[in-house]
Amino acid sequence: MYDDHSELPRASARPYTRSRLLPPYRGVIAVDAKDFTGLPAIEHEVVSRAVPELLRLSLDRAGLAALWEDRKFSATTGDGYVIGCDPSLLPFVIHPWLYTLQEVLTEYNVHSLGAAPIRLRVSLHVGPLPDTGDEFGGNGTARNDTHRLLDSRPAKAVLAGSRSITQVVAVLSERCYQDAVASGYTGRHPDHFIEVPATVDGKRFAQQAWIYVPQPSGPLDDRHILGEAADEGAGPDVHPQARPDGVRDVVRTTNRAPRGNINTGTVHGGQSVANHHVAGDQVGGNKAGKVRGYQGDRVHGDKNQGRS
Repeated sequence: MYDDHSELPRASARPYTRSRLLPPYRGVIAVDAKDFTGLPAIEHEVVSRAVPELLRLSLDRAGLAALWEDRKFSATTGDGYVIGCDPSLLPFVIHPWLYTLQEVLTEYNVHSLGAAPIRLRVSLHVGPLPDTGDEFGGNGTARNDTHRLLDSRPAKAVLAGSRSITQVVAVLSERCYQDAVASGYTGRHPDHFIEVPATVDGKRFAQQAWIYVPQPSGPLDDRHILGEAADEGAGPDVHPQARPDGVRDVVRTTNRAPRGNINTGTVHGGQSVANHHVAGDQVGGNKAGKVRGYQGDRVHGDKNQGRS
């Protein structure tokens, strides 16, 4: 039994047993520095201190100084930072802040000679989070998902595949995108955003999300970068095709090989082919493995005998 002044949480009703008020909805902004763990240890503290200052400076320059001053919760993550904000500001966070952050990081990386360059992944989400006002505030599923989005394969791959002029890659949750972008409240057309399957290696996390790059410099439509799973739901023979009007059609293709083989994946070892009743050579056995003798016709005598 603990005393009345203990900081331990008091017992409360278990989940799903009675209804309670939802915590207030908060926008969540999280950032991570690219390749932080690969930096020499002596530079870790420098980057950790620089990231929140760069966020503060860019928010101020984008006209969002109040967001920084009135942040609902904030914390360093070592290689990044997380902020809780009024969700009504998310359209302005998406634009112009992300573009302004790109400009501020460009200036920093150009003029901070001797310092490690800082390129950031940014994730944006919204959801109910406890607002206790102390260091434990802002914990909940919405915040966890924000960090998962930050670590998702598409977010990391797009920044890794971009050239040095790209300082910022942002990933928006489906909820954030629908509320702030698709609704028309953000000063950026939906065509600036690319839908991706957000998964995290080693984690049970899979959500649809949206990639936005304020200053792109790489192949943003490369499914090997964004995640091939985006097309898996349609099956192996269905491929999206863009029309000039921006609408994506579905083109179905059927592969046929009468009396032969079709390879649509990786083949290990040899392939066995036996064609019957086909004009031409008859091949039996393994053409891809070790071959002894002739692969072509065996001819005895004069090949031109009997020809005019």
